[in-house]
Amino acid sequence: MGIQNLLSALEKQVNILETELALLPDLPFSNARFDQALFHHRSHKLGGYMQEIRQNMEQLSTCVNGVRTEQVKFLAERLVTQIEALKREIATQALRKQEDKFAHRSQERDLYQRLAEHQDYERRLTAMVDDRELQLDKQTTLTNKYKLQKEIAALAGRLARCRQALMRIEKSIEKRENSD
Repeated sequence: MGIQNLLSALEKQVNILETELALLPDLPFSNARFDQALFHHRSHKLGGYMQEIRQNMEQLSTCVNGVRTEQVKFLAERLVTQIEALKREIATQALRKQEDKFAHRSQERDLYQRLAEHQDYERRLTAMVDDRELQLDKQTTLTNKYKLQKEIAALAGRLARCRQALMRIEKSIEKRENSD
């Protein structure tokens, strides 16, 4: 009789957990939320972990009916631990949203920082090209002129790549601002 009461209490906890989980959006997440030893299932959504809890609950019921006490004990402990872990994760969803907003703002700041760095690179490369062109005009020997022309060509290539990177960063900023 005691085992059946415990089984029904666990079933009730699973149902409550499932109801709480249904109220949340089932959005994917990128980092692991649980210890690998706790869940066999690897999912990017909380619903996948709920599914494993449901399966373990069914397996526990089968083991109780088959009077396999060692398996019942193991599965019951595992199920309680999984339920507690999923409850904690559900409770932290508000914090996760704030964490995501912070990460988004941090990425935005990173884009503006990269933009400023690349603008500085562009300014310095342009100054270097201008400097080499002035030196080229002053050169009288052919070998020095050739050497400076090679340097100017190399700097021009770097400047072109820098400007392409600037355009990509600006497009990323524009895209992010338009999506907000």
